[in-house]
Amino acid sequence: MTVALQISVVSEVTDDVVAAFRQLIPQLSSSNPPPSKQQLDNIVSSDACHLLLAREGDRILGSLTLVVFPIPTGIRAWIEDVVVDGDARGKGVGAALNQAAVELAREAGATTVDLTSRPSREAANRLYQRLGFKERETNVYRYQL
Repeated sequence: MTVALQISVVSEVTDDVVAAFRQLIPQLSSSNPPPSKQQLDNIVSSDACHLLLAREGDRILGSLTLVVFPIPTGIRAWIEDVVVDGDARGKGVGAALNQAAVELAREAGATTVDLTSRPSREAANRLYQRLGFKERETNVYRYQL
């Protein structure tokens, strides 16, 4: 059964948002600490970033960051740091967050939305494919600073 969700873009970082990220980020990454209020404020105040939250009532169930930016070949959109609380997985939260992000990207003028997902995240990969994301033949490179 799908939970009754509200997807919203964060416009102000409140204590409940900071607390939610303290709980969500360890479920996403063991190598990065949860962001501070200042770090979340920096994300929310960026013109390129849209921090989306999924709520059921007062409870924050998940988050997604959509980054939209212009480049010489057009408007690009990128989804990052999708995380759904373990208790809410399989209930449509990830799908609702991604669908809201795709719509925001469309409204911003992007013609595609990109994301990456580790192969080990099997459920997430199935979700992205079910939502219409297609695997690209590309190499992703990282330069460690």
